[in-house]
Parts: sequence; structure tokens; C-alpha cells
Amino acid sequence: MRLKADLTLLVVSIIWGSAFVAQRVAGQLGSVYLFNGARYLLAALVVVPLAVRVGRINNPSHGITRDQYKWMFIAGFFLFAGSALQQAGMLYTTAGNAGFITSLYVVLVPIVLFLFWRETFHWIAIVAVVLAGAGAFLLSTGGQFQVQKGDTLELIGALFWTFHVVVLGKYASKFESMSFSVGQLLVCGILNLVIGIFVEPMMSFGIPLLFAIAYTAFFSLGLCYTLQIWAQKHTPPADAALILSLESVFSVLSGWLLLDERLVAIQVLGCVLIFIAVLLSQFKEWNFRGTPRSLLSSTMNSERGTIDRDHPIEGR
Repeated sequence: MRLKADLTLLVVSIIWGSAFVAQRVAGQLGSVYLFNGARYLLAALVVVPLAVRVGRINNPSHGITRDQYKWMFIAGFFLFAGSALQQAGMLYTTAGNAGFITSLYVVLVPIVLFLFWRETFHWIAIVAVVLAGAGAFLLSTGGQFQVQKGDTLELIGALFWTFHVVVLGKYASKFESMSFSVGQLLVCGILNLVIGIFVEPMMSFGIPLLFAIAYTAFFSLGLCYTLQIWAQKHTPPADAALILSLESVFSVLSGWLLLDERLVAIQVLGCVLIFIAVLLSQFKEWNFRGTPRSLLSSTMNSERGTIDRDHPIEGR
């Protein structure tokens, strides 16, 4: 079962990484908010039947509380901000750059927890931040002192992904996960759609854009979310953390295979530094038996802002 779960998470990582290509295609067509609105609302519709089924089993006599509505809106807002900035960056940068820079949220989580919640962090987190900063600089600039506009948007977006992760970790565990998921997806989709109606021209729904919407909604958001919930119940947190970290690697490979995007040697070095930083951030805490406890995939501890296996990270 563990092998099957690990292989399932590998498929999730591949789909998430390749989803950056779909987003890049939509970005080349000039769509940000309307594209995001369509895919998140469609993803919410995909998850609704599962949420209804799970809700009948787990909470047959309990509805959604006012407190859950509040945190679904807050989580949905951060999901909206992160996804909008990520998609806006796709207008100017590559799928690979977007994948690796977005992964920086893993490194930023302990820093945000320290700055806003005064939670202590392991000294390795500082090493990870330095490596991630150096890697992001090399990836974005190619060694020249000129940061690209799209990469800057992706970096700001990574900060909002960070707050989204913290909100899920510290507050989402109080509520049933599937209904919470649908709620934040709806909030994110509606915010994107409303803003898009006012600031973007109507999309031309050609085959490339329809494919990008369908792929990210059905596979990246709907299918992967469901698979991740199942897989993380049948594999150790360390396995899940390592395999899901490969998302950024698959984004580069997908951009190369499908869009002919290339990286120079110094940008590859930047990717390597970011990947090492992400791994250090996820495996920075060890118990006395030497078993790694992943920040992003461990059992929920609401006081320390980690993420439980029933509330996986969403929004790719």
C-alpha cells in the first residue's frame, strides 16, 4: 500500500508540474483573472459531490458554522491573491521559473510563523532562506543584476501561498476538510471572476484555453486533491514531502518537453539551490530516532502551524 501511495503522489507531482505549462499557455493568451475564475469554479464543482458524500458520513447532523465561513473566506482570499499573481507572472516568465519560485513558499513558512506568530524556527531555516534567495536570483537573472518582471510577481505570489499554507495549518483542522476545500475554491474563483469581468477583455475560448482550464480544474485541482488525501493516509510524511517537492522539477521538464523552454547552466544551478532549500525546510526537524518530520505533510499541530494530511495544499 505504501508503494502504491508513493506512486500516486508521484503522479500528483507530475500533474502539478505539468499544470504550469497549461497556465503558461493561458498566460500567452493574455488571460489571468478570467482563466483563474473559470478553473477554480469548475474545480469547486468537481469536488462538491465528494464533499457532500464525505459530509454525510462524517457530519450528518452538522452544518457549516459562521467560524468556518470566516476562515474559508480568508483562505480563499490568500488562494486568490497567490493564484492571481502566479498567473500574472506567467505572462512574462517560463513554466519552470514559475514552478521553482512558487515552491519558495515552503521556505517562507517558518519565517512568516516567526514574524507574525512569534514561533521559533530551526537554524536550518536560515540556511534554507539563504540558499533559496541565491537560487531565485540565479534562476531569474541568469547571473546578471536584472530581476525579471514575471519572476518578481511569482515571488510576491509565493508570499501569499505562504500565508495560505499557514491559515490551513493553524485553523483549517477545526473544520471538515472537503467542505472547507469547496468553500475556499468558490471564494477564489468568484474573486477572480468578478475582477476579471472589470479589468480583462472577454476570453476567446479556443481549444488551447479550454484545454488549459479543463486540465488545471479536473486534474491539477480536482483529481490531485482527492488523490493526495488518499495517498497521504497510506504513506509516511517524509515520503510525501520528498515526492511532492518534485513538483518544481517536473515544471521545468514539462516546460522543456512541451514548450521548448530552456535554462542556461547558471539557471539550472539556481534550480538546484532552491530544491535543496525546499528539502531542508521540509526535513529540518528530526526526532531522536532519526525519523524526519515534514513541515508540510506531518500530522496536524495547530499550535505550530503545520499541515495535517486531511488538509493538503491546494491552488496549483
